[in-house]
Amino acid sequence: MNKEDQKKSLDWELLKRILRLGFPYKRVFIIAGILAVIIAPIASFRPYLIQLMVDDYIMDSDLRGMATITGILFLLLVGEVLLRYWFIYSTNLLGQSVIKDLRVRVFKHITNMNVSYFDRTPIGTSTTRTINDIETINTVFSQGVITIIADILGLVAVLVIMFYSSWQLSLICLSTLPLLIIASYIFKEKVKEAFQKVRTQISRMNAFLQERITGMRIVQVFNAERREADKFRLINRDYTQANIDSIFYYAVFFPAVEIISAISLGLMVWWGAGSVIGGSVTLGALIAFPVYLTMLFRPVRFMADKFNTLQMGMVAADRVFKVLDKQSEGVESGHFKPERIEGKIVFDKVWFAYEDDNYVLKDINFNIKPGETLAIVGSTGSGKSTIINIINRFYEYTKGSVKVDDRELNTYDLESLRKRIAMVLQDVFLFSGSVLDNIRLNDPGISEEHVRKSAGLIKADQFINKLPGGFDFIVAERGNNLSMGQRQLIAFVRALVFDPDLLILDEATSSVDSESEAIIQYAIETLIAKRTSIIIAHRLSTIRHADHIMVLSKGKIVEFGKHDELMAITNGKFKSLYEMQFVDELT
Repeated sequence: MNKEDQKKSLDWELLKRILRLGFPYKRVFIIAGILAVIIAPIASFRPYLIQLMVDDYIMDSDLRGMATITGILFLLLVGEVLLRYWFIYSTNLLGQSVIKDLRVRVFKHITNMNVSYFDRTPIGTSTTRTINDIETINTVFSQGVITIIADILGLVAVLVIMFYSSWQLSLICLSTLPLLIIASYIFKEKVKEAFQKVRTQISRMNAFLQERITGMRIVQVFNAERREADKFRLINRDYTQANIDSIFYYAVFFPAVEIISAISLGLMVWWGAGSVIGGSVTLGALIAFPVYLTMLFRPVRFMADKFNTLQMGMVAADRVFKVLDKQSEGVESGHFKPERIEGKIVFDKVWFAYEDDNYVLKDINFNIKPGETLAIVGSTGSGKSTIINIINRFYEYTKGSVKVDDRELNTYDLESLRKRIAMVLQDVFLFSGSVLDNIRLNDPGISEEHVRKSAGLIKADQFINKLPGGFDFIVAERGNNLSMGQRQLIAFVRALVFDPDLLILDEATSSVDSESEAIIQYAIETLIAKRTSIIIAHRLSTIRHADHIMVLSKGKIVEFGKHDELMAITNGKFKSLYEMQFVDELT
């Protein structure tokens, strides 16, 4: 854990921000606070009643008085139990209510982040923030601030009654307090350091597991199971060691507190017995003080742990708040919310760099009229996908101008813009659930009838109806129980049901067999009819009828025109790529 996190864990402003999360539940917050104030004097009053029983009733053989004080003690104990139950329930209810809302808030925020955030942030780290760190924030309410306040009030009440009962015995009992304070401080600092390591290691482990489990096919294809297992063994060892370190400090601290408590008790008995004989201390006080000691040392023993819990909750909250405070860098939503877009797209001297001045796109200029189809070809890294990422506003272009329907792209409301755009990617992502839910993405506004009609338009219903359960067929994680072509067709139906004005196909036929390609090609032709379309093409034979073909090389447009025009260019880039691919397909 870096110094910044350690500093933040003690930040009062951060603590105030955490507590403000509980403001929507003021009633529960107030009830917990009132209970903390009430429980403190009630609990500390029990030993005093024992002292009165011994001094005023047992020593005088007053049986009726003993019965009365016993009844009061019993009622006080029952009342304390009920109040403590209500207190524990209230603090935990408050914590769970806060993190329930916070989980939704963090998830919603993450889903609205732009692509650059996910480029830099491992999925496992985001998972840790949404689950583990938020769960840790719960302890700020259930075991942190309010319970610490309750413990402090309890200590104050016990000390007041102790000094009222016998200031001499109180001073003797408190003579070991400096040792307890020193031990608690050392424990607090050591456990805080160990817990910080635990938080770091669990985030590291989550990120590692997320990547390896997601990419398990690659791991197995390249026989990397043993190497990955060795890496995991090292990560797991570091995580386990961090937990063992914290356990070690607990194992040392708690017995140390018991020894200090025993010393205090021994001193109290040694001095108190003589004082009872001398008459300066009553027998009732001598009997009650061991109970006072227990009530004094137990909260102190756990308070150091609770301070660590509070600090760890604050560290976790700081991490979560950093996610919430992180805005989509460079991409701000505009305010223009069109019902539809015509589909005119103009790139004027557009430059773009992911980092610094390492430009991926260099002086890009092109114009697409509504309803036209633009095909983009080029080698890997030429900037094809970057262009469609800019149109979707996943990234903000560095220089130049991009206009949609003669309006600057950055003036569009992000949600409204993306509603009018549909993408079909090469690597189709399907969620666990039915085919129907995957197509409409759980949008209740899209009827099953509309989904079936759309599937019929591109003949995707032919294979869907053959699946067990048809549209109710349960898709495995990432669609692993479907072929690549089947996943592509589902993606095409998904695009069609949302009725986009602009369709983007990112190498949608590059990974399917020839039979599936024929079906998908028909789907493409149906989809792009009367729509502005941008197709990133891998198989150049599929873009023969595109209105425009743009050839990219190292971020620059090297050729632009129709298929026949580009094929007529002697030693042209497109012609060379086409002939090379044609030869490869023949061989």
